[in-house]
Amino acid sequence: MTHHAIAFAPASVGNVGVGFDILGHSVAGPGDRVLVRHIPEPTVRIAAIRGSTQALPMDAARNTAGAAVIALRKALKIPAGFEIEIDKGIPFGSGMGGSAASAVAALVAANALLGEPLTRSELYPFALEGEAVASGGRHGDNVGPMLLGGLVLSTADRLVPIPVPRGLHCALVHPAAVLETRAARAALAGAYALSDFVAQSANLALLLAGCHERDLDLIRAGLNDVLVEPRRAPLIFGFDRVKQAALSAGALGASISGAGPSVFAWCADEGTAHSVAGWMRSAFSDVGYASEAWISPVAGPAAQVVA
Repeated sequence: MTHHAIAFAPASVGNVGVGFDILGHSVAGPGDRVLVRHIPEPTVRIAAIRGSTQALPMDAARNTAGAAVIALRKALKIPAGFEIEIDKGIPFGSGMGGSAASAVAALVAANALLGEPLTRSELYPFALEGEAVASGGRHGDNVGPMLLGGLVLSTADRLVPIPVPRGLHCALVHPAAVLETRAARAALAGAYALSDFVAQSANLALLLAGCHERDLDLIRAGLNDVLVEPRRAPLIFGFDRVKQAALSAGALGASISGAGPSVFAWCADEGTAHSVAGWMRSAFSDVGYASEAWISPVAGPAAQVVA
């Protein structure tokens, strides 16, 4: 029997602007690495957390990785327990799916230790349990694409892979700032006009249709968040300047990655994405923020066992 496994889960762009809580894609490059080992005690415990600039919960029930594995163990009535070690590679409060990555990597590693491993879709409910610990809600826009890879529509009980045009790339820029998910969600409180919901629904439909039809003009028309972005943008110093820099440099569209403060831009090809990322970083620099950038296919990787 294999007594331990290590899995890596990539970062992600949650919401993709117009798909609040239901649409996201994985990002090649940064990610979390989690080791899970069998232990004889009937419990789940966190043995170590490395690489985080913030103190994260060591109590398994309050940790996204621990909560996800607790849910898996309970559902499958596993008599033995699991011990978890987490190596964080995604900045805290970055809007890059860090809490989700720990949960997904832990689940993928624990699943590899089972005699009859579950499918990625079967792991989805447990990933939602883990994500809820950090964000306060069961939303799959980050865990879905991490489980399957690429662009994924993640509803309450279903994962739907979305095809993307060949060559479509994302420029993801993270400023040296922290914006916690719960604070970003609090900014969304209050009433919304019905016309805004209609406009957002139309834009999401255009983006999804553009992906299926491989029509960049439809994607450009749809990648425009009129519902959430206006309320969260004031939380990200310099956001309007960074977004305009991306659009002026040739991006199809740009918006807030997850809860922010990272900003993403979709581009027709890799070369444009590199150019756009440079202009976005320059715009952040103009308002006093250092930043780092990643270029990834929108059809990014899925979480995987690495040892």
